[in-house]
Amino acid sequence: MRIHAGRSAGVAALVRRVPVRGLRDQILHELGMDIVSGRYPEQSALPLETDIPARFGASRTVIREAVNALAAKGMVEARARTGTRVLPRENWTLFDADVLAWHFAVGPDVDFLRSLAEIRICVELEASALAAGRRTDRQLRLMEEALAKMDEAATTELFAAADLEFHSVIADASANPFMASINALVRVALAAAFTMSSPVEDPASKRVTVDRHRRIAKAIRDGNAQAAREAMHAVIWEGFARAEARAR
Repeated sequence: MRIHAGRSAGVAALVRRVPVRGLRDQILHELGMDIVSGRYPEQSALPLETDIPARFGASRTVIREAVNALAAKGMVEARARTGTRVLPRENWTLFDADVLAWHFAVGPDVDFLRSLAEIRICVELEASALAAGRRTDRQLRLMEEALAKMDEAATTELFAAADLEFHSVIADASANPFMASINALVRVALAAAFTMSSPVEDPASKRVTVDRHRRIAKAIRDGNAQAAREAMHAVIWEGFARAEARAR
């Protein structure tokens, strides 16, 4: 089942790193969503000489700049004789924030959300374990502040922003510079999950979610790497399970 993308525009805003500006960015954004949605299927040719120029009223130079950006993300490839074609999904740079955002904008399906949860488990469990041994006092305070914001949040948007802040602090506390690259992944996973089913909608669910995040913070504060892994696993998988249940 595919998630309807228009259910929470406020949460969707979490996904975008920067707003779309200018005609080149608009074309890039629209074509990216067209490819992800299947309007231009894998192996199909982009109509760069006909439909796309007429649709956007843009020069070939501007369109080519947008298409080059898609190529840099592994989504299209220019070939002699056959023109510019959409590459198979396995070539796409799924960690790219724009590519993730386009999946969310067109409505990711449950299988995509499961894949997000699985890769988060692969990365964030170890990030929390590293944080247990490397965190600073300041980072502990930032985690507590994020938890307080989650506890006080009255809207899905505020809760999601605080949740993202919490996970971002853990990535920083791991003291591994590569961990920062997962923020786009976490951002889209949280936005998609909250669009499906937000714990803010149910006070009891919200208390459980905040409490499980507190367990992560406690384990990191205590320097207990294994407890941090286990608590992080519970948080990630519960978020996916909540979204999956709503989709059925």
